[in-house]
Amino acid sequence: MSLALIDWLIVIGFLLLSLTIGFVFSRRAGSNITEYFASGRSLPWWIAGTSMVATTFAADTPLAVTSLVIKHGIAGNWFWWSFAFGGMITVFVYSRLWRRAEVLTDVELIELRYGGKPATVLRVSRAAYVALIVNPIIIGWVINAMMTVLNQTVFFNAEVKQTFIGGAAVFDGLVLVGLLVAVGAYCTLSGMWGVAFTDVIQFCLAMVGCIWLAVVAVNEVGGIEKLQDGFVANFGENGAEALNFLPNVFVADPWMPAYILIILLTVNWWATWFPGAEPGGGGYVVQRMASCRSERDSVLATLWYQIAHYCLRPWPWLMIALVALVLYPELRTNYLEATAKGESYDPGIGFPMVMRRLCSPGLAGLMLVAFLAAFMSTISTQMNWGASYLVRDVYQVLRPKVGDDQVTHVSRLLSVVVLLIGGVVGWLFYQYQVNVDTAWKALAALGAGTGAVFMMRWFWWRINAWTEISAMFSALAYFSVMQFVVAPNIATDSDWAFLTKNEVIMAIVAALTIVTWLLVTFLTSPESTETLTRFYKKTRPGGKGWQPIAKQNPNIETEQNLWIGVAASVAGACLIYSILPLVGALIFKNYEQAAICATFALASGIALSFLIKKI
Repeated sequence: MSLALIDWLIVIGFLLLSLTIGFVFSRRAGSNITEYFASGRSLPWWIAGTSMVATTFAADTPLAVTSLVIKHGIAGNWFWWSFAFGGMITVFVYSRLWRRAEVLTDVELIELRYGGKPATVLRVSRAAYVALIVNPIIIGWVINAMMTVLNQTVFFNAEVKQTFIGGAAVFDGLVLVGLLVAVGAYCTLSGMWGVAFTDVIQFCLAMVGCIWLAVVAVNEVGGIEKLQDGFVANFGENGAEALNFLPNVFVADPWMPAYILIILLTVNWWATWFPGAEPGGGGYVVQRMASCRSERDSVLATLWYQIAHYCLRPWPWLMIALVALVLYPELRTNYLEATAKGESYDPGIGFPMVMRRLCSPGLAGLMLVAFLAAFMSTISTQMNWGASYLVRDVYQVLRPKVGDDQVTHVSRLLSVVVLLIGGVVGWLFYQYQVNVDTAWKALAALGAGTGAVFMMRWFWWRINAWTEISAMFSALAYFSVMQFVVAPNIATDSDWAFLTKNEVIMAIVAALTIVTWLLVTFLTSPESTETLTRFYKKTRPGGKGWQPIAKQNPNIETEQNLWIGVAASVAGACLIYSILPLVGALIFKNYEQAAICATFALASGIALSFLIKKI
């Protein structure tokens, strides 16, 4: 894919705009740690919410969605669609609690909820674990995806790469360094202020680019009807099932057996810790909630994030994925052949292949900017988020009397450290070509069982620091045994082959982890009354789980709309699961299905509006 002058102007203009925003907010971000990591708690809901959406619109997501579609059809995306109910629970049950807690990081909550040395050890170890292990993994797969896009488009058969002194590997390394320097510059300067405002611009550019490419791609294959016919033809027997929103679990040898779908819908959303979809909220979602100017803005920001994340963003990617298989049938055949041999092949490269083939001058620059925007929004968030853990939950815990000036300096320094570690992991991911969707599922399984603790600690007084410690380390231990001991020793044709599936591993790890932390909870002492009362007064959680503390503090006005919040979450999830297929039905001109989905969406929307007023 060659770039014309207009394409270069678009790319250069975008980079200059990002750096300008960084300089504009640099002084304000450098005034104190709250300004640097939480925008002074003054973001309006639409900026905070759009920033959440932009962060999860990473360079890896279009490729991962393309891979899932080519492997399993449209319904292959239920791995991440299944998180929608948990997201709505975060909106209507947890977002106000997080805002009341007034923490800068979700890990900071630990020493508000628990007391003593176990709480301090847990806070520091959890912060280091997420910042130095989980965070680099996320940065790694995003870098891998961005390098894949560049090598399939701008640098595909590029003479400059082939003749570069030191070879293609040195050229790739310099490109990677250039990308990280560009992100690091504005993120280090402006903190969350720059991250949030550039996220809004980046999201708009990325959406415009993907929608434009989707329209061009569908026209390239002759329109919607020919697109459907061509896609179905490449799936062979039962090919029509590949266009279904829900997987058909009743055909012979379904790609998604019924038990997998049940696990996703009933376990995945609450049991696993996954970036952007943490049960009860966590990570950079909590960071954006903490940056909001009020509880109301926190709720609206998170609601806008959930709707845009599941209903607005996916269909341009899905359409391009369908076109990719029609234009390049070898993507699926190569995947099937590699799977039969026990080898790895990522059909997600189909997305940049479509870009390379169809992008005209102007569109090429916009799509390159779309991926740069997606890449930069995610990397900048991971930098700021990872550094916030190391500063707030490690450095300031170990050195509590350090002044604001030094803390701000350390914040910028550690942002660079986080970026460098992530860059090394990203280079390794790129060299070994780690599949993005595989990394997604492995990370979800790694955190299985911990999600239940993160949700219950708000509503059950008996949870203590040892509960969370045991959950974190037992999940890691059980996952390691299942992934590296049990699964490799099960033959693919064995009756026990189902135990090797990521979703099943996740469910088993979750069950064992929950049993473990429940036992530890009842075998250890509860937190002190003083600690529990402090948390209760600060966050004012509702429900029956705080009765012993509530009796001692009868004058505290607690959350009275807990069950209304749960009902609103159900209505919100129904709204998402109605709008998502509604858009697809309209695109594919299936007006009967569209009418049914629209009816459910209208009913869900009315119910949700009524419940929001009650809240």
